[in-house]
Amino acid sequence: MKSSLQKRLESGKITITAEIMPPRGADPSLALSNGKKLKKYVHGINVTDCSRAIIRMSSLALCKLFKEEGLEPIFQMSCRDRNRIGLQADLLGANALGIQNLLCLTGDPVRIGDQPDAKSVHEYDSIKLLKQVSNFNKGLDPVSNELPDGSTELFAGAAADPNCRGFDGLRRRIELKKNAGACFLQTQMVMDPKVLERFCKEIADPLEIKVLAGVFLLKSAKNASFINRVVPGAAIPNSIIERLDQASDPFAEGVAIAAEQIRSFVGLSQGVHIMAVKAESSIPEIIEKANINLNQ
Repeated sequence: MKSSLQKRLESGKITITAEIMPPRGADPSLALSNGKKLKKYVHGINVTDCSRAIIRMSSLALCKLFKEEGLEPIFQMSCRDRNRIGLQADLLGANALGIQNLLCLTGDPVRIGDQPDAKSVHEYDSIKLLKQVSNFNKGLDPVSNELPDGSTELFAGAAADPNCRGFDGLRRRIELKKNAGACFLQTQMVMDPKVLERFCKEIADPLEIKVLAGVFLLKSAKNASFINRVVPGAAIPNSIIERLDQASDPFAEGVAIAAEQIRSFVGLSQGVHIMAVKAESSIPEIIEKANINLNQ
């Protein structure tokens, strides 16, 4: 059985996903409320896995809660915090829970988080994790040849940064991820359609791998400048920062910018992935303003 996200991507239709952070505490109600508001707008909800090395509720747990609400979760998996046994166990557990969609990540370094003295693991990286998924889908046990209960049915994607200056190195990295089993790419935030177009035409299209282009909600000029300083690979142009700075309502202007980006990216890539950190409730408004036909 293929997941709904896999069927959508393989159909060639426009695909919209969005990102939701689990709560810092043990109460999932706000995340669930934001997720349910997205039901008619997106084809998948990516649940982050302690991104930026900051503790939050388990991605797998929130994915299960989303699944129970009839939503299509994407289980984000970071290799930073678990050894291979832990990662293998979570992959098998996700399959048992009917959570088929994965985003395989190496993980942000611990030093940038709020517990910099924590010990990172990194026994696997994203490529090794993708290979593990592929092996489980073939029914291969990492120790004893075959899984006793048959193969898994997991659908794995990987991250990519079209803004990477070393384009040849980026191409090689994406080739490795594709060969390891990545079925789609979710990109970091993209601000320039020309950057996305080059990435798709020169790397993703020849490799026949689907791309969901990253669209990031900027809340103000200060927020955009901060992201440029602290987020690796961020390249928010001065023209956008100035536009936010001059706006009478910077947040509304950020929503408008994100909607414009969605319109410009659809057609260059198969779809978009919307990130609205701590403002997930604004994602439906962004999609409505984009005014795209989700049935295409």
